[in-house]
Amino acid sequence: MSTNATPSGQYGSPKAQRLVSYFRDELERQSGDLYVKGKFIANDVDLSPKEIGALMVQLQGAVDDLEIEKWSYTSATTWRVSERSS
Repeated sequence: MSTNATPSGQYGSPKAQRLVSYFRDELERQSGDLYVKGKFIANDVDLSPKEIGALMVQLQGAVDDLEIEKWSYTSATTWRVSERSS
């Protein structure tokens, strides 16, 4: 199954959907960009850091309302997630 958005707004897998929902909720709770490392959010989304890393690569450019970017690497990849401006 493709990781691109379908008309119903679903993404590739339930795991990907869970991760996208987590990011949307976190962005709604705070203002500004979200910086995450898979190992720090793994328990929150019930995924392993390795699964999160693989999903992040797949979700880059595939979620219409989120911008997902590999930001830096210091002991683990840091990802920047932000709301995509229209």
